[in-house]
Amino acid sequence: MPSTDEELVARSQGGDLDSFNQLVLRWERPIYALAYRVIGREEEARDVAQETFLRAFRALKGFKGQAKFSSWLYRITLNLCRDWMRRERRTPVAQAPEGVDIIELAGESTSSESIEDLVSRHELGRAVARAMSQLPEEQRAAIILKEYHGLTFQEIADQLDCPLSTVKTRLYQGLTVLRKQLREAGVASTFDK
Repeated sequence: MPSTDEELVARSQGGDLDSFNQLVLRWERPIYALAYRVIGREEEARDVAQETFLRAFRALKGFKGQAKFSSWLYRITLNLCRDWMRRERRTPVAQAPEGVDIIELAGESTSSESIEDLVSRHELGRAVARAMSQLPEEQRAAIILKEYHGLTFQEIADQLDCPLSTVKTRLYQGLTVLRKQLREAGVASTFDK
């Protein structure tokens, strides 16, 4: 039976490098996917993911387990993404690199898709990425954490260091704009619920 994150963290804090490597293997794809969704650039997202684990390793002794390990990693990743965007004075570019399926990177691949379904999913992904790139950073982060990573409103509030009501407002406003943009583009969306 695989060890839990908490068990791996405890062993890592005791100096077991193999346990930390298991955490990296478990979380590298979701962390890369988060960085890519925020930044929109493949190489920079890889750098952010790598830096996330480097910082996590250096700060692991101070990790008290008050939040889930994954939430702690998400926070480090989001902070690094914000730092990158400020440093580069860029807005995210939300387009998938050729041949890379971000949904698959996050471990959500489907096995029996028809060609039509695959093309449709890729078109929807590109339309959502274009619409997401137009949102303010705060709304985009709330949507990514809720819709793509499944965090609760409270976990998002903790990640973004803002009140729960602010998270709900950002999410509602962001999803409203996304739905409108996707409808105008003639694309049905999973956000249209």
